Amino acid sequence: MPPDEPHQIEVHLDQLLADRGITLTELAERVGVTPVNLSILKNGRAKAIRYTTLSALCRELACQPGDLLTYKTH
Repeated sequence: MPPDEPHQIEVHLDQLLADRGITLTELAERVGVTPVNLSILKNGRAKAIRYTTLSALCRELACQPGDLLTYKTH
C-alpha cells in the first residue's frame, strides 16, 4: 500500500473510553503518551502505533487489540 493511500483501520477508543468512564487525558497519563498523540490515534489520523503503546492501552482499558482496532472491509 503506497504511503499516501488511506488506511482501512477503525479505532474504537471513543466507545471504550465511554464504556469505562475514563477521559482521554486520564488514559493518556496512565499510558504515558500525550493527550495530543492519543487524540490523533482516536481520530484515526495516526500512521502507526507502537506495540508498547498498544499493550499499555489494552492493559488500562482491560481489552484486546481487536476491541480497540478493526479492519474496515469497505
